[in-house]
Amino acid sequence: MATINTNSGAMVALQNLNQTNKELEQVQSRINTGLAVASARDNGGVFAVAQSMRSDVNGFKAVGNSLDLAQSTVDVALAAGEAISDVLIEMKEKALAAADSSLDTASRTALNEDFKALRDQIDTIVSNAEFNGTNLIDGSKTAGVSALANADGSNSLTVDDEDLSLGGSKVTLAATASFSTATQADNIVSQIESSLDNLNASLARFGTGSKALGIHKEFVGKLSDALEKGIGNLVDADLAKESARLQSLQVKQQLGVQALSIANQAPSSVLGYFR
Repeated sequence: MATINTNSGAMVALQNLNQTNKELEQVQSRINTGLAVASARDNGGVFAVAQSMRSDVNGFKAVGNSLDLAQSTVDVALAAGEAISDVLIEMKEKALAAADSSLDTASRTALNEDFKALRDQIDTIVSNAEFNGTNLIDGSKTAGVSALANADGSNSLTVDDEDLSLGGSKVTLAATASFSTATQADNIVSQIESSLDNLNASLARFGTGSKALGIHKEFVGKLSDALEKGIGNLVDADLAKESARLQSLQVKQQLGVQALSIANQAPSSVLGYFR
């Protein structure tokens, strides 16, 4: 039945064209953003999961920075400890030479001057072994250094401090140590040997701590990469597929416009009945 009050054909054609335009807009948005799920409106559940994963990724960036900071602090302490070890070995050589009872006083005095210069160098090393305001070997840091271990900050990694100051629990050699006799020099040799044993144990702990921080940093990096890949799998658009769909919808849109035009011409055919 032909009628001029209701053009059902045009209504159907318009509905189809509107649907095509809506789909076309969606495809263009995916191509522009590269995302199949750009907002919660696209897919609320997937968007919520992706946002949670993005939060973790950003959290792991902070974890990586914290681990880098802690590892650098430990590495500075480790380098300083190794330098102290080298100095102690030189000091032992001087003291051992001075422990020779056949050595004359002038020679022993010269050795003692060298010994004291090396001794004071340890103080200099200890006081300058600082990174970002933290010194792990001068006894000022009693809780070591900690780094974030996970994205929500609930876990951490800690490397303990090691007091390597002269006269401390590790380097027991006194800060004023010197010798004027063979016996005093011999006693100092024993102190240095004990200090070296303690120092080597401290260096081993620093080395283990630095390695642990590095391993965890590598793990966090891989975990962050895996999360980013997972986010991409959830929300990224298949651009090749969307490009093909874009061409299809553009053709469909043109056909829809033509169909609507044809449907709008139908009422005019009623005039033919009155000629």
